[in-house]
Amino acid sequence: MRLGIVVLVLAYVLSQFYRAFLAVLAPALKADIGATPEDLAQASGLWFLVFAAMQIPVGAALDSIGPRRTAAGLFALGGAGGALVFALATTPAHISIAMVLIGIGCSPVLMASYYIFARVYPVAVFATLAGAVIGFGSLGNIASSAPMAWAAEVFGWRETLFGLAAVTLVVAALIYVTVSDPEKVQHDQKGSVLDLLKIPALWLIFPMMFVNYAPSAGLRGLWAGPYAADVFGADAIRIGQVTLIMGLAMVAGNFLYGPMDRLLKTRKWVVFGGNAIGALGCFALFAIPGTSIWYSAVLLGVIGLFGASFPVLIAHGRAFFPTHLTGRGVTLMNLFGIGGVGLMQFVTGRIYDVSSDAGAGTAYQTIFLFYGLLICAGLVIYIFSADRTD
Repeated sequence: MRLGIVVLVLAYVLSQFYRAFLAVLAPALKADIGATPEDLAQASGLWFLVFAAMQIPVGAALDSIGPRRTAAGLFALGGAGGALVFALATTPAHISIAMVLIGIGCSPVLMASYYIFARVYPVAVFATLAGAVIGFGSLGNIASSAPMAWAAEVFGWRETLFGLAAVTLVVAALIYVTVSDPEKVQHDQKGSVLDLLKIPALWLIFPMMFVNYAPSAGLRGLWAGPYAADVFGADAIRIGQVTLIMGLAMVAGNFLYGPMDRLLKTRKWVVFGGNAIGALGCFALFAIPGTSIWYSAVLLGVIGLFGASFPVLIAHGRAFFPTHLTGRGVTLMNLFGIGGVGLMQFVTGRIYDVSSDAGAGTAYQTIFLFYGLLICAGLVIYIFSADRTD
């Protein structure tokens, strides 16, 4: 099982890579196939929305056929297939199709490991293990920054995607070989996502789940690159450096958040405090635009660091799940988290389109303000949630 977890983490490294690499490729895709920031916002948004929509069938599959076949099959067909389509793209529409396929392929890998943690390991360490997976997996976020910029420069972005398609297929095969399915839960109860939606406590957690990941994922995966290029004139290498800073902060944030619920004996206030600081980072970027690229990079790092509350929120919701609905429960939480990112990619794309007439700087300021207000809206609801630890 431990080797299987390692392989699932490796798959999640690729998942993190695929959700964030568009920011670095923005200049090349614009030059080669005419992809605009709005086109990339749509493609990125589709990745997240399809990923989110897949959480319902993925949850059912985890509870019925187990994580091994669920993760291996989808990762091979969607992940490797989508990377291949991306490598062959000649129009922005092809990029969108590729991102849809990749979103389908990546949809089960994190939840497969979470399902195993929830079923096999002590409940008290769930948040720590969940945070560690995202922390290690966020190496993909780092790989999609400066290293991806270097690879695209040296080998070409198409050749790099061909290589990624091959790597993804190999990892899918390793999942099938190394992951062991936990024993099925023996119970007389039947249930579905509808049973989870009848739990009142979850409805005060869902809104925070919906907004907490949107700023860090949206900025790191899409807007950081165009922002650095349009406001500061950054080239691909400089964009890679800026996104690397934010990526490293996101890695650190996941390891920082992981054990905090056990250390502080609370999940609710860990999430609340961290996201409040993340909102302040968004407001700071809005209030003092264009000061310097490194000032902005540090603030993007703050948003990434404190916006990494995803695993603690999953643990907060998991504390209310019936055991036989564990798979559906963790994927339902993931649906809200990833779905929020996807929807906000479309919203921020529209914000950029409407406000860009006033200048690129104003457009990005408006996006930063929107993200800050979005987190605050989630916090207003989340403050009434019931705290629960294991």
